[in-house]
Amino acid sequence: MRKFFFLFSFLFLILVSSSCSSKTNLPVKKLTIVNSEGKEITVKAEIASTFEQRQNGFMFRQKIPDGTGMLFIFEEEQVLNFWMKNTPHPLSIAYIDKNGKIRDILDMTPFYLSNVTSSTSVLYALEVPQGWYKKVGIKTGDKLKLDF
Repeated sequence: MRKFFFLFSFLFLILVSSSCSSKTNLPVKKLTIVNSEGKEITVKAEIASTFEQRQNGFMFRQKIPDGTGMLFIFEEEQVLNFWMKNTPHPLSIAYIDKNGKIRDILDMTPFYLSNVTSSTSVLYALEVPQGWYKKVGIKTGDKLKLDF
């Protein structure tokens, strides 16, 4: 029984560490957001465009530095729901429509399992460390340049 427990624990650790490391292999793009005063703010974002990439997101990431994030790209506009399962770092999410307009900016609590829902149909979601949008002066109505 004890050998089984140690073997199970070892295999679980391998599975978790391999799933964590695979998330860092996403393509990274420098994105530009133009705020209401015309100021351009950049964020270095990992791009999650497949179902699996979007499902994993920032799960298990302990630290997400300011100025970085993850852009989730969907196939069609829809009301989006995100949650923080297995996500220990507090995040803010911007829901963005097909024209690049930020429709919502919402804070998300680590490990929170309830949905954080967009107020309208959107095509993109950009997660960053919590408070970063406010810190750099990005608000709803600002625009993500769609040149990625």
